[in-house]
Amino acid sequence: MSTDADFDQTHWVPVQRRDPLPTHYYEAHFEELLAFVEAHYGHVLDEAGRRLIRDFRGLPVDARRLYVRLVNRKGRVFAAERLCYAELGNIAPLLAALRDTGWIRPPCEDDVPELLAFLTRRELTGLLAPLVTGMSKSMKKAELVALATAECPPDWLVATLAARGVFVQRHADAIRFLLFLYFGRVQDSLGRFTMRDLGLVRTHDYKESYEPRFADRGEALENWYFALRLDRLKRPGARTVRALADEAAAWPEPVHAAAAAARDTLAWELGRALEKIPDAEAALAMYRRGESARCSERVARVLLAAARREEARAFLERLIDEPRSDAEALMAEDLYALKFGRKRTSKLTDELRAAQTIELDESLSGAPESAAAAWFANAGTQAFRTENGLWRTLFGLLFWEELFEGADAALHSPFEFLPVSLMDGSFAIVQREAIEQKLALTGRPGDLRRRLLKASTQHYGKPNGVFRWRRSLLEAVFVLVLHAPPAALQRLLRRLCRDYRNARHGYPDLMLADEAGIRFVEIKTDGDQLRQNQFLCLQLLRETGLRADVVRVRWTLDPMQAYAVVDVETTGGPGERHRVTEIGAVKVQGGEIVDRFHTLVNPERSIPAGITRLTGITPAMVAGAPVFADVADALESFLADCIFVAHNVDFDYGFIGREFRRLGRPFRHARLCTCAGMRKFYPGRSSYSLAALCQAFDIELRQHHRAMADAEAAAGLLLLVNERRLEAAGAV
Repeated sequence: MSTDADFDQTHWVPVQRRDPLPTHYYEAHFEELLAFVEAHYGHVLDEAGRRLIRDFRGLPVDARRLYVRLVNRKGRVFAAERLCYAELGNIAPLLAALRDTGWIRPPCEDDVPELLAFLTRRELTGLLAPLVTGMSKSMKKAELVALATAECPPDWLVATLAARGVFVQRHADAIRFLLFLYFGRVQDSLGRFTMRDLGLVRTHDYKESYEPRFADRGEALENWYFALRLDRLKRPGARTVRALADEAAAWPEPVHAAAAAARDTLAWELGRALEKIPDAEAALAMYRRGESARCSERVARVLLAAARREEARAFLERLIDEPRSDAEALMAEDLYALKFGRKRTSKLTDELRAAQTIELDESLSGAPESAAAAWFANAGTQAFRTENGLWRTLFGLLFWEELFEGADAALHSPFEFLPVSLMDGSFAIVQREAIEQKLALTGRPGDLRRRLLKASTQHYGKPNGVFRWRRSLLEAVFVLVLHAPPAALQRLLRRLCRDYRNARHGYPDLMLADEAGIRFVEIKTDGDQLRQNQFLCLQLLRETGLRADVVRVRWTLDPMQAYAVVDVETTGGPGERHRVTEIGAVKVQGGEIVDRFHTLVNPERSIPAGITRLTGITPAMVAGAPVFADVADALESFLADCIFVAHNVDFDYGFIGREFRRLGRPFRHARLCTCAGMRKFYPGRSSYSLAALCQAFDIELRQHHRAMADAEAAAGLLLLVNERRLEAAGAV
């Protein structure tokens, strides 16, 4: 059930924070970037790129430092009056030097959208005051930007802002391209270097040379083209979507696999955005530009939704005859059978319906895979949480030398840990002889175990992008190599060697071992869907002779289960920069409130005035309150063995979880949302806000937006939800 993202990032021992950064750390980071690009991407840079680096190094020292400061700030537009760097002193002559040498420039009319986005709400209001009468003081920034766009002559706007010291950073796109060469994705600053030096991001130091990710300038530009547009698509809005869609006819035809994958992702993302506008015809055209299975599925479904059945039929038949991948073949056959073959359910649905079902207490719903593993263990079956980690660990340990230590082992940068040969698909070709020699060990389980144990002992803890180091990682691997047929291990390992990037995902959640051998199990709970790659992986495992299937979990309700209904007040919306200011919680058991927990929390940051107006919590109220670390133990004790309940639970759970993570402590509980529960069991209401529901169901809400009052009110909603849940389960 869990996602593959669990193993997409490598984690080892906790990162240790380092000493404070030196005064001009940012200049050192920029020079590190330039030196790396010169050393590894000289073949990619054109003369303009090489000249840019030479000219930068020719600037006066403090002018260089100021420009790097601008690189690290958001956007291309800046105001001189907002810049203040104590280590640089008076920046006026430095700005003049940058202007005279072409590194910054005055704004022009083409910059108007960025100029308006740069201005604050107050600045926009002041700008418009002489031009527009009767402006509402409550206008939002977006409304002010629209008004300024309509009312401010572009030449007047540019001249006015230039006179106020607003300027534009030049070469921003060129700098982003250098960052792209280094990191392989669009970056807007040197922030990752800073996070590395602060000890917040890991790098490695066991490679002295690196393999460039692009063989020539054409490959780099091809990937850069699609990466830029995927980055632009992160900023929502119909105008952005339309502009990107209008460019599609001019997309370059990808020559390289990475660029083709990026093209497919862009076609998918743009198509989904166009469907939401809605513009089905434009979305259809966009999906046709992609070559992935999910793009093909959307083509067929959009055609069917538009009642173009014969066109959809012909399209699916063509895919069935000539599929571009196993996933596309499965999708086409399944959809064709559903829509044209009089079959009522898909293969994926059939797999779920035929699955074994086990019943588990809902208090375990926060960790269904672990709960299922415990259920099998209690039944006398050895059970391991494996997912993708089992196969990646076996693969990584068996081929450690070839992947990380041999002459052909290479990485792209100190920030990356996945070998180049796995990223570009060359591993199976380059290491063909070594692969066959090591695969022969699968027929000698004792020798294979000794090889894996030796690799683990020699390299334990070394950073790598293939698997996580865990103290018990070999236990499940040894069970696998002892019980799996050698031919099965060879087929699955060869698949990883040939196509690691696509073969690393989709493996089942659990591996079970009993007297009949090993069995792989994918865990699904109510509402979960079986994904195509999971289904295909189950099929592959079965083809090799291994047992592999789905097990469904049905949650049971215990009327005496304890629930902790929680509400938090915070300094703002979700995000790392906002903190908790108040926690209120009530423990509900047997339909009664049996305990309460309440505290103000010092957020260790300011509370915005708007939040104070909403909650009534002032900075003075929390100044003497405990910080979260001081209440964490008491809160954890209160929540123990409870299901975590809240109205819009992700908000409250997310804030509490982030506070625990800041302390380096885990936080995991089963969750229940009273908002979602009321929507499900009491449908048809115009509003499902806490206040509206309390009014509708006559639940007391004494002081809305204070934690304890909201928690007690949400507890009333929990009782309503549980009444219907028990009825639905047949318990009443």
